[in-house]
Amino acid sequence: MALVVAQKVPTSSSMAVPHGPAGVGEARHRMRDELFRGGVSESVVDDAVLILSELLSNACRHGRPLGRGDRGEGDVLAAWRLDPSGGLTVEVTDGGGPTRPVPSTPSVTARGGRGLHIIGVLSQDWGVRDSATGEVTVWVRVTEGHRREDFATRVGAGGSGFDLLDAYDDLD
Repeated sequence: MALVVAQKVPTSSSMAVPHGPAGVGEARHRMRDELFRGGVSESVVDDAVLILSELLSNACRHGRPLGRGDRGEGDVLAAWRLDPSGGLTVEVTDGGGPTRPVPSTPSVTARGGRGLHIIGVLSQDWGVRDSATGEVTVWVRVTEGHRREDFATRVGAGGSGFDLLDAYDDLD
């Protein structure tokens, strides 16, 4: 007879992620594992993992680390929590930076600058919270069924002034 022990999956989790690209993969894997164990749908998990990756990348690119940011040492904080209605909130906190997190308007050939537009398409809502100590938290709320078939169209219409398919018009 096998003994099965139920493992309680936390409804919230947080972790310090090294300021830089090294910890992003570990954070994605941990989030994916915890959310799947918690019974979160695959589509929400996929969206949440992409959102976490974008937020951590932005925090490392544009924000200072928490802690010893004056020396370039420290971490950023990644957190996620499930609410009773099945919604998921993802947050990343850094030590602040010279600019505010706002969607940009990249050119068609730009290598970056679309992350917050993608987050806007994948999420129900998102925003920025500032602390009195200068820390900046970007939070994102993800729910089931928020994005689906028209994903590429909505990313292209996210205020950047171009449709993703327009980038391929010159290839004919």
